[in-house]
Order: sequence, then C-alpha cells, then structure tokens
Amino acid sequence: MVTRRDILQTGFGLTAASFIGVPLLGCASAPAKAVAKAKPAAVRPAVQTASAVAPAPAQVQPALQTELEPPPDIFDAQLLDMEFWLKPRTLTVTRPASGEKARLLYWKDGEVIDAAYQELCHLLRDVNGKQTAPIDPKLLETLWGTQAFVARYGIESPVEILSGYRTPDSNKRLIEQGVPAARQSLHIQGKAADIRIPNLNAEVLGGLVRSFRQGGVGYYYRNTPQGGWIHADTGLKRTWKG
Repeated sequence: MVTRRDILQTGFGLTAASFIGVPLLGCASAPAKAVAKAKPAAVRPAVQTASAVAPAPAQVQPALQTELEPPPDIFDAQLLDMEFWLKPRTLTVTRPASGEKARLLYWKDGEVIDAAYQELCHLLRDVNGKQTAPIDPKLLETLWGTQAFVARYGIESPVEILSGYRTPDSNKRLIEQGVPAARQSLHIQGKAADIRIPNLNAEVLGGLVRSFRQGGVGYYYRNTPQGGWIHADTGLKRTWKG
C-alpha cells in the first residue's frame, strides 16, 4: 500500500490551490502499541479487522446515553490510510448556543467548496460578539476527520461546537467571568474550537483528536449531564487539563 510518507517523498504535498487536500498527518507510522496488537499485515487491513479483536461501538444502541469507551488503540488516526483522506468531506455540526444545525459537503476532488466553507466559518462565528472570521482549514480538517473516523465504528453524531472564533473583547469577558480562556487564545485567530461528540467521553475524544497531531488538545472535564469538552487547535502540539 502506498503510504502518506511515500506520497510526500514524491512531492504530493499541499498546494495553494488545494490547501487542505492532504492532511499534515504521519499516516505511515502507527504507534507501537497499536502495531503490537494488530496482526502482522499492512496498516489498512489491521484497521478493517479491528472489530474482530474488540467489540465495535456500532453494537451500542444510538439511543443510549452512556459514554462509549472503545480500546484506545482502535481510536487512533495514525492508522488511517490515504483512501480515507481522499474521499469527499461532509461535516455535520451543531451550535447549542444558537440552536443552529448544518450538514455541509465542503471538500471534494482536492478542492474546497467555497460556499460551504463560508457557511462553516459562519457556524463557528463568535455567537456573543456576532462576528465571523476565516477559520483555519486545518481545524476543519481535524473536526471532519474526527467525525468521519468515529462514524466507521457506528457513531453517527454531529460535532457540537461550544466555541469557535472569538473576538478579543469576547475572550476578555470570558476571562473576567472566570471561564478558562488564555489571553492570547487561538480562538481569536480562528484556529481553535471547543467541541463535544454526544455519547463519546472526553478522554476518548481528546485522545482521538490528539492522534491527528494537528496542534494542541485541552481536556475540560465537567460533572454535568452533557459532560465536559475538548479544546482542539492548530497551534503548538501540546496537551493540558482545564
């Protein structure tokens, strides 16, 4: 199988015309723990047969409100091959703060669909400050990749956007209210989002987002009916708990 590393070495990389056509992921190198548990075969067959090794989340009824805790080595984006990243990208999101919902095909055949991209930027706008800004395509890539990955295991849920872009004033007000927010937050640059996926606990969701290696991941655990959330950004690769 041709891996992402093989393609990169032959000069496939990102171009200005298709700036999110191929993710910045090391798909050729799965973590040692995942490889050790897999059968001695290529990466792609190992992913396809993972359900034979451990119960797949698809066996859980969607109506249940229990959190899913699949084996961490299965929920690892580094096990994906290029075929996953070359298919059309449809992102389903909800904004609890505004009640908005959308399902948008925003990337196909190596190109961003501008109208859908603009609508996603609007959905990830500062709801409080009522301002929209360009969202980093790498962030959308992580959101879509996360959703598409768990869908392979029967979890057909939208990505809940708790916070996307923030104006500097909105970010300052959050700090003054005691809400966890960095003074130089990447939310201000359109490079961060606070997200949830229903029925998927924060530990598993955060681990999956982290495995995309696109930036920082913050774990925010809360004892509420909705649970906590995960902060995902496209800045420095780091993790923290808030």
